[in-house]
Order: sequence, then C-alpha cells, then structure tokens
Amino acid sequence: MILTVLDRMSGRPAWLRWALLTVGLTAAFALPWILYPPVAADILCWGLFAVAFDLLLGHAGLLSFGHAAFWGTSAYATGLIAIHSGLPFYVAVLGGGLAAALIALPIGYLSVRCGGIYFAMVTLAFAQMVYFIANQWGDVTGGENGLQGIPRSMPGIDLSDSFVFYYAALPVVLLCLAVAWRIVHSPFGRVVGAVRDNPARARALGYPTHRYNLTIFVISAFLAGIAGGLYAVNHGFASLQEVYWTTSGKVVVMTVLGGIGTLWGSLIGATAIVRLEDWLATSGFEEVGLVTGTVFILVVLLFRRGVWGTVAHALNSREPRLSPGSAPSGKTGKPGAPGAASAEPRAAGVASPGTQHSDGGLPHP
Repeated sequence: MILTVLDRMSGRPAWLRWALLTVGLTAAFALPWILYPPVAADILCWGLFAVAFDLLLGHAGLLSFGHAAFWGTSAYATGLIAIHSGLPFYVAVLGGGLAAALIALPIGYLSVRCGGIYFAMVTLAFAQMVYFIANQWGDVTGGENGLQGIPRSMPGIDLSDSFVFYYAALPVVLLCLAVAWRIVHSPFGRVVGAVRDNPARARALGYPTHRYNLTIFVISAFLAGIAGGLYAVNHGFASLQEVYWTTSGKVVVMTVLGGIGTLWGSLIGATAIVRLEDWLATSGFEEVGLVTGTVFILVVLLFRRGVWGTVAHALNSREPRLSPGSAPSGKTGKPGAPGAASAEPRAAGVASPGTQHSDGGLPHP
C-alpha cells in the first residue's frame, strides 16, 4: 500500500515519501503488539499470498482458481523438509517455494495457452488433482490427518514463542513484497501489462506472449509458495484444507476486496478477512463464510475498484492533469528536442523491440 502511494508521488517532497514508508514499516513491526501474534503472522502469510495472486490477476490479467495448489504444495514440502532434515525454517520455506514453482511450470505451460474462463477452469482442474494426490498419498502427507508436528528451527533462537517467530518471518515477507513491487515496475512488468492489455499488438512487436505469461505465473506461484510455507511453520501443521479449492476462492476474495491491480490493496483485503474470521471464530459464530461472502458482495456492489483501489482512484482524480498537447514543465514539445514526448502512440508501455527508453528500456524479445 505504502509503495503504491510512493510510486504516484514523484513530484512531491522526498520527506513525505520517507515519512509514509516509515509509517508502513512501523505498522508492520507493531502488528503483534496490537493483535494476537499468531493472527498477526497469519496476516503476513495471507497478505503475501494475495499479493502473489494479484501479480497474476491484476498485472497479467489471468484469473486462476487453482493457486491453492502452490500454497498447499509448499506447505507440505516445507513441513517435510523441516521434519526430516532439521534445517532452519528459512531453508525449509525456500524449499517449499521452489517446489511450488516446480509444479507451476507444467501447469502454467498448459494453462497460459488458454484464455479467459478456460484458463480459470484448467487451473482449478490441476489444483483438484493436487488435492487428490495429497489425500491419497497418506504415507507422505498424512492424508486426512494432515502433516503434524512441523518444527520451527533456527540456530540460536527460540522460535517457540509466536511473538519471536513473527519477527523472524517478517523480513522474508518484506523481501518478497519488495520483489513483487520491483517486478511490477520493471521493464519485464511493463511488457506483462502490455500483453494483458493488447496481446495481439505485443505479438506483432515480436514479444513471446505465452513465455511472459508463463514466467509471471511461475513467479506468482513461487511467492505464493513462500507464503504457504510460512503459514505451515506458523501453525506447525499442514492439512488438506491448504490445497482445497476454497483456499483459492479465499485469496480471490482478498484480492478483489483490496483492489485488483493495486498490489498492496491485497494486504488490506487479507488483513480484513483474517481479522474478521478471527473475530467471528472467537465470538462463537460458526457461519463465517456467510459473513465474509456478504462483505464481498457489498464491496463488489459499492466499491467496484476495491477498498484501496477506490482510495487510489480518488487520489488520482485530485491530481492536476495536463491539457492535451501541453508538455510538463522543463520539457519542450518540439520534435527532436531533448526530453520531447514521442508523438507516436504506444500500447501499454510496449515499444518496438530493441528500442531504449530513459527508464532502462524494455527487454529484447
């Protein structure tokens, strides 16, 4: 959320940008003092999962109903590594993320060639296959009993305290969020956005659209896997619920609630859903899905852009806009002059292959 605001504040004082970044980091460090530490850690995990999903949905335009496969695969892989090797949980979580990326390669290769609802259905079918394997392979996954007793190992640090574990997991989540932000604002991310907006023109310019979609699919799966591994270590348990289709639906709700394509709005959606579920569970209310579903419907009807998407749109609508044909101050609009804007329109940031821009240019196809 904070970094999205920073990206739109290039013309504003640097001290204000640093102040907002400080506020965001302070909120992250203060979270376990405000909420029960295991719940705060769940917010980190689900928030990262939702951000990973938004990379695919909001920035690549691909709606997956099977992301639980990567979250759950990593949860099991992380648990198995932690139980049988005794390695630090950082290594176990990384191994889980790599396992999620590994299964994402064949799934993505077959899925990204489909479009629209077909992509969603193919990913859902693969996720159900993963669920069936986890259920039947009881000797490894524990079947319906789940994988129990996942340890929190870290040399020199006692992670049995959930408070300590939160601060051990926080750097991993912050690093992954920074990676997600960098991907979106990189030349690669601009090409992914162009493929989403106008795939025909991107192909005409020479960009292999399926390869870009497959790459962002695997990256999204890897980050989702990191989140799933942290979640399994936080609870010391991995169950069939982690690979069930309702987990995929839950992350969709979080992303839509925060705002599709806002990236950091997913953190808001995850925080709201996790906190609401915890509050309902502790109050003894059993129909949690009824309440979260109602909240989802209200947001879709009243806030079409999501919570943070609506805020970001309101901020953008207040920014002064240049009149058509005018140039920013300090730049001339004369053809050929330094800093002059190109008169040739471009599609969603895609330039002709091989051309260079002041931001470093797009990658060669």
